[in-house]
Parts: sequence; C-alpha cells; structure tokens
Amino acid sequence: MSATPTASARRALVVGASRGLGLVLADELARRDWQVIATTRRDSAGLRAIADARNGRLRIESLEMTSPRELSALRERLDGRRLDLLFVNAAINLSNRPIDEVPTHEFTEVMITNALSPLRALAALHDLVVPGGTVAVMSSDQGSITRNTEEGYELYKASKAALNQLMRSYATRQAGDGRTKLLIDPGHNRTELGGFDAPLDPRESIPAVVDVLEAQAGTPGLQFLDLHGEAVPW
Repeated sequence: MSATPTASARRALVVGASRGLGLVLADELARRDWQVIATTRRDSAGLRAIADARNGRLRIESLEMTSPRELSALRERLDGRRLDLLFVNAAINLSNRPIDEVPTHEFTEVMITNALSPLRALAALHDLVVPGGTVAVMSSDQGSITRNTEEGYELYKASKAALNQLMRSYATRQAGDGRTKLLIDPGHNRTELGGFDAPLDPRESIPAVVDVLEAQAGTPGLQFLDLHGEAVPW
C-alpha cells in the first residue's frame, strides 16, 4: 500500500535526478520521509526502482531542463503544489581542452546546461516554494575563482563560476522573499561526471549534503557551502 502524505510532510522537487548525485539526493530525501518529486529527461531504471521502493514518497516527472517549453509545462502540471525545497542539479563536461581549443558549439552546450538552464528552472518554479523554504543549486568548488590554482577543466570551471554569479544575481533580485538560497559543493564524487576514481562515495556525501539542507532551512540569504556546511570561497 502506498504511503499517504501527511499535512506536515516536507515536500521537495529535485530537478535532474536520473543518475549520479541527483538520483542519490532524491532517494535520500525520500528515505528521510520527504515527499519528493524527481525529474528526469529520459526513462531512468534507477529512479523507477527508487520510486517503487519508497512507498509513494517519490514520484517521477519528465523534464528536459534546457527546454523552456518543457519547464513551462512542468510548472503547469505542478500548479497548486507547495514545496519546502527546490533543488536544481545539472552538469555536463564534454572535454578537458584549454579554453582556446574549445569549439563554439561545445562552449555553448556546457554553458546552457550548467549555468543558464538551472537559473531558468529557478525562475519557472521558485514561486512553488513556500515562504521560509529553500532554493538550492548543485555547484562545485571548481566554480570557486579563489581555488582555481590547478590546471585543467577550464570550460567546466567557467560554467560553474558563471552559475555561481547568476545565482548571486538571482538572490539579489529575490532578496526580500525570505527564502534560504544555497549553492552546494558536494565534493569530488564517484559518478559518471566525477570519474570512478574520485575520493567520495555519493552514498556517504549526499546524506551530508541533506544534513546541510535541513540545518540551513529558514536561514535567509545566499550561501555557498560544502557538504560539511563550511563556506566555500567565491
């Protein structure tokens, strides 16, 4: 029998949950009895398995986040719902070339996916978040200009720095809404994007991320935090 949500159940929308960190995040929230809506741009066997296992606490919605039309359609489908957490997770990395060797189409695709589309998603969906709720985006310490002291991954770093800057602009425009706003650095995890020799296991790092989300709930303004709740330098 499916679990019936209670009036006090915490409600989350995780955008980009088909695999990797987003998949583990959606599962961890559902495990903690959040009512979770998780989006995927194509069928995800892993996400379906989690939905089946979590007794009605997770439902799946289809979304290609880079499509304004699909964002608008999702917003219409969710009309009337209220969220305590909106979490946007999206990132690609197509190569490790120096920036002068990156083809224009590759630069455009990475910037649209990693920087522009997450902010479009926030703009389309943030009005579903209750006063005092949380709006969060998955960032990376690779987007920290202060910490950019090693060679490599120039386009990916630039896209995450752009994401951080755009989130700062968003937070400035929405300064009076009382919502918690977070950029989250989850660390270097063993995923398809992070590589399978990375030091962190998502099943250990993402519960720490959720601890941060829960601890920061109700704190207004924008913060850039790691999985331990420590500030990441801009």
